[in-house]
Amino acid sequence: MLPFVLYDILSELPGNNWSPNPAKPRFILSYKNLPFVTLWVEYSDISIAMKSIGAKPNKRRDGSEVHTVPVLSDPNTGALITDSLEIASYLEKTYPEKPIFPNNSESLICAFDSAYMSLIIPAIRTTFLRTTEILSPASAEFLAHSVNVPLPWDAKRDEGWELLEKGYSTAYEWYQKSDGKWIMGDTFSYADIIVACWLLMYKRVLKEDEWARISSWNGGKWAQVLADVEKECKLA
Repeated sequence: MLPFVLYDILSELPGNNWSPNPAKPRFILSYKNLPFVTLWVEYSDISIAMKSIGAKPNKRRDGSEVHTVPVLSDPNTGALITDSLEIASYLEKTYPEKPIFPNNSESLICAFDSAYMSLIIPAIRTTFLRTTEILSPASAEFLAHSVNVPLPWDAKRDEGWELLEKGYSTAYEWYQKSDGKWIMGDTFSYADIIVACWLLMYKRVLKEDEWARISSWNGGKWAQVLADVEKECKLA
């Protein structure tokens, strides 16, 4: 099998990876034992780079188009897929061994994704300042001018932390209703990858004491979830 090519965002962190959405296909590919290489793209160059390979743009809520990553190229079929959820669906249909949508759960996990994002997006301002600190100067400036989040990003950070903790307390209740360590009980799924990839972003982007703060919530639940998913996907 020829290796897949995953397009991800370059950073100044060791190992580069930090962004939650490109992390999702990385976890899936590793979990399914599919070979891949990563091509790193400057945040400020995503549009140019993705247009150059013919990647499909995503639609914004206002109807405008924007090129994003992740994008996955499968040289075994010639497919070029944009968007983490579309990539997950493609990989599941094309390479069904070790399913990530067990028991026909894709539509339910899509609903879970929306519900989970509704918990953490209100606190997203908390991470923007830290994100600019791990990008190149050109990409940091591009991010500052391209996101629809009012400056200054460090304003009301305490409020953001309160919202984030509240959101994860709700997610903790979801896990408590499960009979096992995964959202679907003893069955691992893409839902757990979704949760873990955002936790990975916090661990990689935030300061050490800030990640320790998240790790302490709900009896250390979130550091454990990340560790469990990384181990399951052989990325520990």
